[in-house]
Amino acid sequence: MKVIGELNTFHKGENFKAYEFFGCHKTSSGWVFRVWAPRAVKVELAGSFNGFCGVLMHKLFDGETFETTVEAEEGDKYHYIIYTDDGRKLIKADPFAFATDIKNSYDSVVYSLKPVFYDLSQQNRFDIPVNIYEVNLLSWKRHGDNTYFSYKELERTLVPYVKSMGYTHAEFMPVTEFPYDGSWGYQTCGYFAPTSRLGTPLDFQNLVKAFHAAGIKVILDWVPAHFPKDSFGLFEFDGKPLYECSAPDKRELPSWGTCRFDFGRGEIDSFLMSSAHYLIKTFGIDGLRTDAVASMLYLDYDRGAGCFTPNKYGDNRNLEAIDFLKKLNTIIKTEFPGAVMVAEESTAFGGVTKSVRSGGLGFDYKWNLGWMNDTLFYERQDPYFRNYHHDKLTFSLMYAFNENYVLPISHDEVVHVKGSVLNKMPGEYADKFAGERQLLGYMFAHPGKKLNFMGYEIGQFDEWNYDSSVEFFLKKFELHKKMSVFVKELNEFYKNCKPLYEIDNSFDGFEWLVTDDKYNNLIAFNRYARNGESLTCVCNFSGVDLKGYGLGIYKGKYLIVLNTDGKKYGGRGVLKKRIFTTRKNSNHGKENSLFLDIPKLSCLYFVKINDGGKPQC
Repeated sequence: MKVIGELNTFHKGENFKAYEFFGCHKTSSGWVFRVWAPRAVKVELAGSFNGFCGVLMHKLFDGETFETTVEAEEGDKYHYIIYTDDGRKLIKADPFAFATDIKNSYDSVVYSLKPVFYDLSQQNRFDIPVNIYEVNLLSWKRHGDNTYFSYKELERTLVPYVKSMGYTHAEFMPVTEFPYDGSWGYQTCGYFAPTSRLGTPLDFQNLVKAFHAAGIKVILDWVPAHFPKDSFGLFEFDGKPLYECSAPDKRELPSWGTCRFDFGRGEIDSFLMSSAHYLIKTFGIDGLRTDAVASMLYLDYDRGAGCFTPNKYGDNRNLEAIDFLKKLNTIIKTEFPGAVMVAEESTAFGGVTKSVRSGGLGFDYKWNLGWMNDTLFYERQDPYFRNYHHDKLTFSLMYAFNENYVLPISHDEVVHVKGSVLNKMPGEYADKFAGERQLLGYMFAHPGKKLNFMGYEIGQFDEWNYDSSVEFFLKKFELHKKMSVFVKELNEFYKNCKPLYEIDNSFDGFEWLVTDDKYNNLIAFNRYARNGESLTCVCNFSGVDLKGYGLGIYKGKYLIVLNTDGKKYGGRGVLKKRIFTTRKNSNHGKENSLFLDIPKLSCLYFVKINDGGKPQC
């Protein structure tokens, strides 16, 4: 009866623990293997336990699932031999394998792992600091011979580094198994198996545990939108489209050379939901960043006009994918209320972070790619010409509270000749460092949670190279070392300043002071905490120092608590004064003003000093 129930819910798209049935599992009579291949004429199991001679598997009652039990040992390699109705013999890895043999072979590996207990029962909160260090585990650090650091080595090095730098979260680019390093993990073939390049699934589980022991949460990049066409993988698994859509105009993403999943097909929904559930439950992952959501939402994504079939309402929404995302987030939030679900969604699709009950997709956060594109476009401009693009700085506040946002400066922004964060900055050597420090100061004051990709924190000049390490040797040079000091202190300041994170999704936490001074390339605004505490951010994006600038602000005495131009950060240190008192002089709609000398390419944080002489933040 249990088998009947497992298969029925799998076919209906309701089995989010299908990994407990499919794949390989140890029983009292051996290891049982099960695989779904509905159009196969027959299926054989071949492995190191039988000299890779195929053992015939028998069909279960649904006529689509094959099963056999053999004597095997953990660590044995195996694959399925699928015989198609047109006479072909396909060698396929197990879609539900818990471990793989990549890069040695394309075989799956017999493996079992007990889930780690990690409490995600508390509802996720939005009023906490979220500062994410995005990292590619294969290229954060490498040995002298360019071999990977293992999970165990990363446990000893990456974990204390992220802790010491003051981040709240680490986000791993995809580690679910993939055949090609150059895909950065985004062409996944093993949805239940951490990559074997760096060690065992247990090693990966221990790495996540170590992050938790250090007080760091872990988000995993997850790719349910598409999969590669490698012959051993999901592609035409039983000889014809199975995991991918059968309709030609929905089957592929041409620019990526990959296949779309057949969303809405019960078995595919069960497969993907089970992957998400397994990763969170088994490894204690705190949440998932869902990649390429836009490619799931639209039928015409990566397709020209007239090259798609509209939905039943005549528009371009992929209704099946939308329903899948709602179902996925409902399941994850029911099972793990504290899990963080993040969408990388690049369009203006409405309600990405609204609850499913309210008609939304049910994600906690959405990457704010509009903010990222506008900000980096502006930063690339010579300061002399920035006044023509001032709207790039202010437009984000037109929609900043429509969703719960993460502000991302991710791996995508430091590859393909886009330049590293430092090298995007115009000007001479020192100006580039000043520009990056200012960008980060502005970013951390802007509403939204934060994400930055490894290497930025030392001011790396080169773009990210997936086949080498972050250039940590640069820290022996003064400005790179001081950049690292700045990032660490900014991270710590952010965590301890409630106005910078407590109200990220409402104008209750934000007030413009200066929006329209495009001629001086200057903006200023206040951020607020729930208790009324405030922080004032002033950014001079111009290439000249501004002398005696009158900033309209509320009456009082103000203390500079962060100055990106400080000498200890590598700046010029031109501003010596730290405490300023307003004068009765109207500016920017306020009756009182501060008169400031604002260094070029700088960001200043002020807090108001209360009557007792203490700063609020």
